[in-house]
Amino acid sequence: MKKMIKPFQTKYNSAPFSEIKNKDFKPAITQLINDAKKEIDAIVNNAEAPNFKNTIEALEFSGQQLNRVTSLFFNLNSAETSEDIQKIAQEISPLLSEFSNDVSLNEGLFGRVRSVFENKATLALTNEQSTLLDKNYKSFSRNGANLDEADKLKLREIDKKLAQLKLKFGENVLAETNKYELLITDEGDLSGLPDGAKEAAKQLAESKDMKGWLITLDYPSYIPFMTYADNRQLRKELSNAFGSKAFKGDEFDNKDNVLEIANLRFERARLLGYETHAHFVLEERMAETPENVSSFLNDLLERAKPAAEREFKNLEQFAKGLDNIDTLQKWDSAYYSEKLKQKLFSLDDEQLKPYFKLENVIEGVFIVANKLFGLSFEAISDVDKYHEDVLTYEVTDENGEFISLFYADFFPRPGKRNGAWMTSYKSQSIQNEVNERPHVSIVCNFTKPTKSKPSLLTFNEVTTLFHEFGHALHGILANTTYPSLSGTSVFWDFVELPSQILENWCYEKETLELFAKHYETGEVIPMDLIGKIKESATFHQGMQTLRQISFGLLDMAWHGKNPTAVTDVKAYENEAFKGTSLYPDVPTNCMSTSFSHIFQGGYSSGYYSYKWAEVLDADAFDYFKQEGIFNRIVASKFKDNVLSQGGTENPMVLYKRFRGQEPKPEALLKRAGLIE
Repeated sequence: MKKMIKPFQTKYNSAPFSEIKNKDFKPAITQLINDAKKEIDAIVNNAEAPNFKNTIEALEFSGQQLNRVTSLFFNLNSAETSEDIQKIAQEISPLLSEFSNDVSLNEGLFGRVRSVFENKATLALTNEQSTLLDKNYKSFSRNGANLDEADKLKLREIDKKLAQLKLKFGENVLAETNKYELLITDEGDLSGLPDGAKEAAKQLAESKDMKGWLITLDYPSYIPFMTYADNRQLRKELSNAFGSKAFKGDEFDNKDNVLEIANLRFERARLLGYETHAHFVLEERMAETPENVSSFLNDLLERAKPAAEREFKNLEQFAKGLDNIDTLQKWDSAYYSEKLKQKLFSLDDEQLKPYFKLENVIEGVFIVANKLFGLSFEAISDVDKYHEDVLTYEVTDENGEFISLFYADFFPRPGKRNGAWMTSYKSQSIQNEVNERPHVSIVCNFTKPTKSKPSLLTFNEVTTLFHEFGHALHGILANTTYPSLSGTSVFWDFVELPSQILENWCYEKETLELFAKHYETGEVIPMDLIGKIKESATFHQGMQTLRQISFGLLDMAWHGKNPTAVTDVKAYENEAFKGTSLYPDVPTNCMSTSFSHIFQGGYSSGYYSYKWAEVLDADAFDYFKQEGIFNRIVASKFKDNVLSQGGTENPMVLYKRFRGQEPKPEALLKRAGLIE
């Protein structure tokens, strides 16, 4: 057991997954909390007068092993969970929440931090040190250090309850996703479905000792069926299963969890002196206030809605002309959009997929990273991993220096949540003149190889891989002193810039020719297909923009207002969606009950940041386009001022240092085809 508490005795101090047993986690975390408490006590009881080194820096580097082990545990809870792990998560979350409160409500510690903060003007601090000091002081005041004892106690109770509710919310969504199965026994019901999707469905059924074809709510199964299956009734069934996740009034229902989370967040914000949860959150964002977010979203809505309504009307007419569909429903959306796209551009994913073998796309994203930033990725097998599907790489720079460990986990499985994300197993920091390099991971849910075909990605999956890899680069190239300011530890509405900008390379001929090669013939993707990818990039951008805006508005409805009078989750959601709805409402569907981004993940009051970051990424990529998409001077400016800097300075300062100006929305609107 002691072996786990010390730094791991492994290559690059990597996580020894195979040696760690689930039962080890709770005792280890309990012990590490006690160790961290002793470190805090030593800071508080230091007889020397508080200064930056003995208080702010000492606090920053306290609890390092605790952070390491908890990040390991919660990453496993997302990518490789089990009932056992979920049970442990419910047990340790209140302990961690309690410890976090012990630190933020420690009067002696806050007294020392406040003393350093009040003397800031007399200290010769670097930009990074100044940011760390501000962040520390705010972290105390924003977490109740100025409250009286009764309110501090109330805050602790709220935080403990929220930690458990968020976990429960996520477990219910995962359980609902795993529970649903659509077994098809008549091959005629698979009409329209591509061969690869049929084969994958058959293989999935066989793996569960079933006869026929199995369709689930996991994206690689769900999306192809909704996009290609001709059987409208089955699309409806699947769509309703997806849309009603955790909204059925059964043991996995999340309606009460949604209301309780929203109300507790509101209560917490009011306790700390803020008008709403969104006011609390946005104080630490580029957007600054809920009013700015609403104004940003509504301005975009005004520009996108006419285009979205035009696109929807065209789609309705197309579906009516093709199949005499009177009213377009949600389960028709992907199906007829794909048919119309094929008609307009003679382009469909099945044409493109042979050119996007997963291994080739991985190689492609590595080449892009090499051409831009001089990084090299070498597959290694002497680093432990948590599942056999995980790939491991050693990342080096142009001098052959070790930069990072990189893990990649690409396929769905029962213990893994849906979607795609980037995460970190070890943060970058500089301590005692040693630059501790990061261990970064991306997790996706792509179509698995079948007996006859390798994993072939849709173009959407290609952009997803580039997106998550952009986040990974933000972690890999981190080069700051303090772990809490390193890598992706930036304002939430800035964090999507590195990920979203990298997606732009997927649409460029220069990039595609590097890796988009037919998996059987090796033929480079034909020019006409590249042209069609570019042309079709603005297809239904109005509707896509409206959809993203609607999610941002729903988030702000839950978190930017007083939710105490809300009793009906569905009715409240419909009100939030009123200005963005195109399709008829489905009474049995509710998005809020499975909106994990805002009720389980870290996106509460932050969903707008996807569109916010799109303004940044379109503006930034415009600079690359002007100078050449692989221009090393521009790439170096991006690396030196954005990717390596983490949260060391205000993001707008960093952005302007890279770009020479503030971002303008015109580049985004032009790219989306919403303005000429």
